Amino acid sequence: MASKKAKPAPKKKVVKSTKSQAVKPVKVAKQKAKLAVKKLSGKAAAQAEKAPAKAAKPTAAKAGRKGSVPAPSPSVPPARRDGWLGPLPDKPMPRATRLPPDGNLLTRREMEQALTVGERGVMGEGSFKGRLVLYQGFPYLEVIGRDKRELWFLLQGPDQEVLPAYADHKVSVSGLIKRFHNYGGSVDVRKYSAKKPEAEVEVQETEEVEKLRLLSPGEVTTIANPGMSVGVKGFSTLRGRLEMNADDYYLVVSNPGTRQQVAFTLEGKVVKGLKKYIGEVVVATGVVEKLTGWGGRIECESCEPRAPEYPPVSRETIEIQTVEASGTGAPREVTVRLNHGLSVRLSEKQGHVWAIEPQTAKRVSLREVSVSHSSGGSPVREFFFTPRNPGMQEIEFFLGKVHNPMQVARTFKVLANVKPEVTP
Repeated sequence: MASKKAKPAPKKKVVKSTKSQAVKPVKVAKQKAKLAVKKLSGKAAAQAEKAPAKAAKPTAAKAGRKGSVPAPSPSVPPARRDGWLGPLPDKPMPRATRLPPDGNLLTRREMEQALTVGERGVMGEGSFKGRLVLYQGFPYLEVIGRDKRELWFLLQGPDQEVLPAYADHKVSVSGLIKRFHNYGGSVDVRKYSAKKPEAEVEVQETEEVEKLRLLSPGEVTTIANPGMSVGVKGFSTLRGRLEMNADDYYLVVSNPGTRQQVAFTLEGKVVKGLKKYIGEVVVATGVVEKLTGWGGRIECESCEPRAPEYPPVSRETIEIQTVEASGTGAPREVTVRLNHGLSVRLSEKQGHVWAIEPQTAKRVSLREVSVSHSSGGSPVREFFFTPRNPGMQEIEFFLGKVHNPMQVARTFKVLANVKPEVTP
């Protein structure tokens, strides 16, 4: 009985041993599976790390090759010396054949952000003005930003093939603005207009003429005085005697015949019909500009003759002594009766005019100065005096330039012996 009872004990031990032996292989298998997974994941990670490294090498090589070839410079180079800073085109032309739908209008704050270097993310409808430049065959609008730095916006849309013809033009574009670059972005152009720089300069000149102010009566008076208001320009009306020198017409407004004579050269279309009014009083209206102390020019809009304010001196009742000379040679002597007339006729040359000192004109009583033009010869200027003081009077004539009488070409003297009238 004891042996029969002892038999089941080893069976129990066998069962226990089999359970422990079955559990151990399962744990080992699980551990081996985990190690295999770790090894596989490590290999995959290594391969994944190697793969981008291998892929990065050819790209770096390509980038090196591209970097070795210099990028083409724009046709109108920007103000910076460190190269092109604007956005680069990423698609061949044409970039787009259709325009995107209309977006929201940019506010004033958003426009300020779009014109600031370093800002990104602004998008909406707006307009820019700037200069059109070309880079790699693509049109860019060069805009001056808020801090006086350049921004470049790639112009795209159906007109992208037409816009390069307006290189170096002042261009205004409106459309969908996208700011995706530190130094610019793109504009889907809906409308544009271009102007040449020369045409713009002409417009500015015409605007300056239109904005000229009307000269006051005091300024008109000072313009007519010698040595005053040099550089003054404005719209005004001047009155004087019309004279001609070579092909130029000029208006003598004050001190005729003296070295303080103020004269203005007449310019414009209305000058062609003034020859018949030479020697008469003329009123000229237009843009007056005083260039020197003795005159300037008038861009005439109208020139009309007027009646003289004072009648000419009657020469029928007085005795007149005449001196005719070319303005060269020894001084001429002439005897003149007191309160009678002395006429001195001198021939002039182109661009010059005969004149005397203002003090001499008062002392010898200069009454009239006129110019006569012959068909073949040079013009002749006549000085008409009526001496009021007896004695020997020396009259010196100076041939100087029209608007600068201080530049003298030659001089001529006349010695007038003024004798008192003989009473019966």
